[in-house]
Amino acid sequence: MAINLAILSRRVKFLAMNVTVECQKRPEGSKPRALRRSGLIPTVLYGHNGAESVSLTMTAKAAEDLLKTASVNNTLIELSIPDLSWNGPVLLREIQSHPWKNSLYHLSFFSVASQNKVEVVVPLKLVGESVGVKQGGILQQRLTTVKVQCPPDKIPETIDIDISNLEQGKMFYINELVLPEGIQVMDDPKLSVLAITSK
Repeated sequence: MAINLAILSRRVKFLAMNVTVECQKRPEGSKPRALRRSGLIPTVLYGHNGAESVSLTMTAKAAEDLLKTASVNNTLIELSIPDLSWNGPVLLREIQSHPWKNSLYHLSFFSVASQNKVEVVVPLKLVGESVGVKQGGILQQRLTTVKVQCPPDKIPETIDIDISNLEQGKMFYINELVLPEGIQVMDDPKLSVLAITSK
C-alpha cells in the first residue's frame, strides 16, 4: 500500500503544555478521607528526584477541571508546587476513583523533565477516504490508540494513517505506521489497526 509521506510529514503535531495545575504539599499525618471531605484530592508526584516521591493535594475542582482536558499517559501537564518551589512537565499516570459514585480518590503524576524517553498513549487519526470504501466496502477500525516511546518534548498529538489507497479486502497493521523521528511503537507490530471489508 502506498503511503503519502509528504501529507503525513506536514500533519505531525506535537503536544504543547497548555494544561497547568497547582498542588500543595500534603500535611504530615493527614488522612485521605478527611482530605476529600474538606474538598482536597490526595495526589503524588514521582520521578522528579530518582525514586523519591512526594505526597501532595489539589482542590477537587482543579482535579475535575484537569480531567476534562487531560488523560492518562497522553497529556503533557505543567505542574507547579509553590510551597516546594518546584514546577515542571509531568504526565498523569493514574486516576483512582470510586467504582460507581464517580468521585475521585487519588491522582498520580510522573515528572518527565529528567527523562530521555517516556511511554505514552497516542490517538490514531485516519486521513483521506479509502478507495475500498468508495467502492462500497466497510471500514472497520480495530485500534484507536497506540502506545509509543518517545522524548517528552516529542509526544505526537496524533499518529495519522493515510487510508486513501486502502482497497477492499486489505488490512493495515501497526508495523505499517509512518512515525515521526525518535518515536517507537511499543505495541505488537503484527496487530491489525483497521480493515476494509466487503459488504
